[in-house]
Amino acid sequence: MPPSHPTPSMSQVQSDLRLVIQSRLAQMTDAQIIEYLSEAVFLERRRFAKMRKKSDDDRDEQMAIEHAASATHGDVDVAKRAILKLVDRYGHEIHNRFSERTYKIATRFGPGALTRLLTTTNPRALLDSHFDPASRIEIGGPIQEIKQLAETHTLVVAPTHVSNLDSPLVGYALHASGLPPCIYGAGLNLFTHPAMSFFMGRLGAYTVDRRKKHRLYKDVLKAYSTSAIARGQHSLFYPGGTRMRSGRFESDVKKGLLGTAITAWQNAVEDGTEPNEILVIPCTLSYTLVLEAETLIEDALEEEGQSRYIITDDEFSEPLTVATFARKVLQLDASVHVRFGQPLDLLGNPVDHKGRSINPSGQTFDRRAYVTDNEGNVVRDEQRDRIYTEYLAQSLVRSWKREHVVLETQLVSLAAWQLLSELYPHMTTWQRIFLGPDERVLVRPALIERLQLLIEKVCQAESRGELHNGMNLESEKPAEAVLDLAIERFGRFHTQPALAPLDGGRALRIDPRLVLYYANRLVHHELHIQENP
Repeated sequence: MPPSHPTPSMSQVQSDLRLVIQSRLAQMTDAQIIEYLSEAVFLERRRFAKMRKKSDDDRDEQMAIEHAASATHGDVDVAKRAILKLVDRYGHEIHNRFSERTYKIATRFGPGALTRLLTTTNPRALLDSHFDPASRIEIGGPIQEIKQLAETHTLVVAPTHVSNLDSPLVGYALHASGLPPCIYGAGLNLFTHPAMSFFMGRLGAYTVDRRKKHRLYKDVLKAYSTSAIARGQHSLFYPGGTRMRSGRFESDVKKGLLGTAITAWQNAVEDGTEPNEILVIPCTLSYTLVLEAETLIEDALEEEGQSRYIITDDEFSEPLTVATFARKVLQLDASVHVRFGQPLDLLGNPVDHKGRSINPSGQTFDRRAYVTDNEGNVVRDEQRDRIYTEYLAQSLVRSWKREHVVLETQLVSLAAWQLLSELYPHMTTWQRIFLGPDERVLVRPALIERLQLLIEKVCQAESRGELHNGMNLESEKPAEAVLDLAIERFGRFHTQPALAPLDGGRALRIDPRLVLYYANRLVHHELHIQENP
């Protein structure tokens, strides 16, 4: 399915961004404009000063910042011109290069195209039609309803963020489901992989440089997203921001980009643009194994304030590691589950098959009344919009938990972590992480018993609509089957398996870090076991 609207030219993008920033500048005093530019100069100078190595692009950026620095001492008109020059520069850096031709090539061969994308370092190799499709991706949710809504609404797909593989996996799921492609922001560090760099931009990715912390860059990024959504381009972004280091679900959703959808909607309602209705599609990804699990949990366990916001040296930065992971893991049956949730309006309410908002009593209502006066005119109110964005964020978090698919590696890890915690109840998480090899051994019968209790908890939660079970429980001894499958799959990739059989399989030595990471995916489901029920 082609994009609903063609990608705008670079000149169109720069024109749109200039208009937004000029409007923002018009609301500032002269002193505030100088401070706005000065903040960008200061934070960028500090960033460059910390760099040990600079690329040619870094040096060009540094030169542009130094040119802008001279404008902080001049009059306000000089500062405005310097700001707009940076706006043009950032717009050129961010803007994606969606290509219908490349999109068709990349999706032509189905699952095999995704595997080739992950395993090759040569873009031409993606065109090899003889590659054997190997991925096993389960896709679920109200697909037909979302397809119908996509014909009359602009969609914002909002996944939870687990791995750097999320975007190509969601992209494949959209294609395989017959849904339209989305543009999406991708961290600058992802473009270091040769094939990914070439194809990501042409598959809808636009560049996000999370190293840039100043308001000007963030305003340009928000303006870009707002403009794209307002043009009817379906979008994908991660409300949680970066990947969750701990493995848990996001509970603190970043409101910045999420709020751009509300702004775009109000702009469209005010201008009478068609289509002017925007819906949010929650999306969850459940992985049997996560490529970057070891690095992510290690970073999460660092002392507070010391973890890195941007990890540039994790497993994804090594093409050979990505290739090994894709070959070993994407050959597993149902190794990844991508599940789309019930569509939401921009206030966090569910919608019916026609996209009409539904209130708690089950009645449909006109959501435009929330942002317009009695005469239908849009009323701008930033504080009100922040509250609406918070409602939407809370609805997304609830949907992510409800649509999560529980897998064997997650449940076995939860059972193992619970037993380890009970063995050492007075230790902190950090202390358990550093237990010696002989102190972190669990006997198989105890693990089987705990798994059986947790399986019952999962089945009960699924019957209440609180989660989805992705495990095969048809065996006569489901707990043993779940454990054996998890052990086999954990041995597929990680350098140190989360569970390693000992004494002929009668005991298992666990890796507390990895067990904690995979167990954390189920923390929010409250699958607790009472020791003395």
